[in-house]
Amino acid sequence: MGAFHSVSDDHPYRDLAAKTGFSLEQIGSLHNRFKQLSHNEDVLKREDFNSIPDLACNPIRTQIIKAFFDRRNFQGNGTGSVQEIGFEEFLTVMSYFRPPSSRMTEEQREEMRRAKLRFLFNMHDTDNDGTITLEEYRHVVEELLSSSGTLGKETAKGISDAAMLEVASITMGHMEPDEFYEGITFDHFLKILKEIEIDTKMHIRF
Repeated sequence: MGAFHSVSDDHPYRDLAAKTGFSLEQIGSLHNRFKQLSHNEDVLKREDFNSIPDLACNPIRTQIIKAFFDRRNFQGNGTGSVQEIGFEEFLTVMSYFRPPSSRMTEEQREEMRRAKLRFLFNMHDTDNDGTITLEEYRHVVEELLSSSGTLGKETAKGISDAAMLEVASITMGHMEPDEFYEGITFDHFLKILKEIEIDTKMHIRF
């Protein structure tokens, strides 16, 4: 996700702007926020996120925090997680939440969209094995649906299991009764979203 604006060659944030697409002003503001969260230290730890009020009641708070320490989200080929991050890693993860620029080409928009989807996929692939299993998917749905207190865990479990069966029908087609659906790969994830987009367009058209 490269930058789409001019940056002075000798500016200290030049490389970060080119890597993340944030403006120099945005990077300056995010650096201040980083220092605030880290208590003016050079690294952020997981517990530092506990001071963010908006995260306290977020049903997927755990996944969001983990995403900041997931090596897969640092725009490299890393795996596993780290215990603390510096400002560059913090800024890189924050860039997944950045809206597209009006100056982007269609190719750049598609590149950004795919990166965001990969980030979202990684959030739910909690064991870093490249697949969102039924158990991982069930855990997320249970957290989302039962956190309000209006649905019990068994009801949430039933909804997640039914949703995973629907996903299997999209990605695998017809399955025999004794077949086991191992889970959603990233390619399956993209296919599911494409099916949803097509279905939405058809409903709008008619």
